[in-house]
Amino acid sequence: MEQKRFLFFGAHPDDPDILFGGTAYQLAQAGHVIKFVSMTNGDSGHYSMKPEELAAARAIEAQNSARVLGVSEYEIFPLHDGELEPTVENRKRVIRCIRKFQPDVVITHRTCDYHPDHRAASQLVLDSAYMISVPLCCPETPVFDKIPVFAYSFDRFVNPRPQRADAAVEIDSVMEVKVAAMSHHRTQFYEWLPWGDGDKDFDVSKLNEEERFNHVLKWNRRFCIAADNGRETLKQVYGAEKGSQVVYAETFEQSDYSRQLPLDEFARLFLP
Repeated sequence: MEQKRFLFFGAHPDDPDILFGGTAYQLAQAGHVIKFVSMTNGDSGHYSMKPEELAAARAIEAQNSARVLGVSEYEIFPLHDGELEPTVENRKRVIRCIRKFQPDVVITHRTCDYHPDHRAASQLVLDSAYMISVPLCCPETPVFDKIPVFAYSFDRFVNPRPQRADAAVEIDSVMEVKVAAMSHHRTQFYEWLPWGDGDKDFDVSKLNEEERFNHVLKWNRRFCIAADNGRETLKQVYGAEKGSQVVYAETFEQSDYSRQLPLDEFARLFLP
């Protein structure tokens, strides 16, 4: 088996886990190398903690999640949550990160997204797709021989168009592991997100184990939509019978900003 290297750029600590966690775990179990990057430190995602306290907590949460998923490294850029901008300085930060890790595949958000940090993260990664091969750009970090494939993770936005499911990975078989990893992001799934949804009195200590699982599972409901949108790809990858039965799937669209693969080869990239 040829070992592959996957690099996921999310805007916040927990974005890679949500959007790529099930696939990442399966790939890691098969011996591939996975790196997660959060392009901000997440220091705004709470209703009561001080920013510096929150950033420190989220850094620990990210490392705990990484251990569950078998992720080799979870890097967090020292940039403030809610303030990410597609500047030249930040683009260079991304270029250096890609060159140092030398991935086969780079994945990020699409540029059509509700959150300004998600849009900025996507723009920064796409702006780096060509520049990573320019030797005089960030010359202190040399270019590497391979040209990565760039891809977008799933989202539910339809304007200007829905995500195209060029690759689809079933995550039904690893949902317990994915939920366990996501559960380590306690400040988010047990505090900030319930509060933001209007449940100001949410108390995870009152939930039993099954209720805690279902509480975190609901943030994976979007991947039922992803599975339906990627149904034909799932059938092609797993066969008609199994592909038609998948409930949850993480799907990926090939970006035309870098090296292009035939779609069947692109789909196989994400399989363990």
